[in-house]
Amino acid sequence: MTDETPICSAKGCRVAAVWVLAWNNPKIHTPERRKTWLACEEHREHLSQFLGVRGFLKDVVLLSDWDARDV
Repeated sequence: MTDETPICSAKGCRVAAVWVLAWNNPKIHTPERRKTWLACEEHREHLSQFLGVRGFLKDVVLLSDWDARDV
């Protein structure tokens, strides 16, 4: 892992990210706005559930397939 390797957004995790979780809080963001969290394999489901129960989760994409310019 290098200093430029994206890491998981889960608290205390320092593992390389594999997934991008795109989300939006409709109370404070415009509908097209996408915020992102990164997730390793171990934390993808937990972070997805956290965002999902709040109605924030919009998409889960492999980091290798993510193109932030499309957001």
